[in-house]
Amino acid sequence: MLTNDFSKAMQFRHACKLFDEEKKIPDETLHYILEVGRTSPSSFGMEPWKFLVIRNDDLKAKLQPLCWNQPQITTCSDLVIILAAIESVRPQSGIPQKRFERRPLPPEKIESYIKLYGEFLADTFSSDEKTFCWTARQTYIALANMMTAAAYEKVDSCPIEGFEKEKVETLLGIDTRQYQVAVLVAFGYWVNPQSEQLRLPFDEVVEFVD
Repeated sequence: MLTNDFSKAMQFRHACKLFDEEKKIPDETLHYILEVGRTSPSSFGMEPWKFLVIRNDDLKAKLQPLCWNQPQITTCSDLVIILAAIESVRPQSGIPQKRFERRPLPPEKIESYIKLYGEFLADTFSSDEKTFCWTARQTYIALANMMTAAAYEKVDSCPIEGFEKEKVETLLGIDTRQYQVAVLVAFGYWVNPQSEQLRLPFDEVVEFVD
């Protein structure tokens, strides 16, 4: 197996369940982690996400009971709430066209992309629930990249799916017609030594199909 900085970061990363409340992530490092999320790939280049960075201890304390009272919420240095876009990915919002227009393409080519995009995702855009399912899946690309970037900087992380979605959205005052909460991720520095990383063998996970 190749051993390089990336593979070392993957081996370092684990789900940290308890952070050192006294250790804070330097602003430059946090910005790097968030920038990796911002520049992550997305379907059709729509970038259907927004990152809410929670540093306020009082707000973390209010969020904790809505997140199964998990200690990561209040002990982490920075809690990032990843939102999945709803309205802005729909053709009628005008945003997809602006995304396509960033490319140096002739107007007719852009129009054909918009048509293809709208037709391909017509059922997806038929309800907020279906739209959320599509955009939320893409936020996990940004989530994974941010956790790996954090590990590269020796910052611990923990992805969090255990939360009461509607209550978190209400607490944060999120307009769910525009965005909905997809996943949370806590960043900081561990208190206890890292647990052993357990993974299935390569040959059990990977199958080459000829």
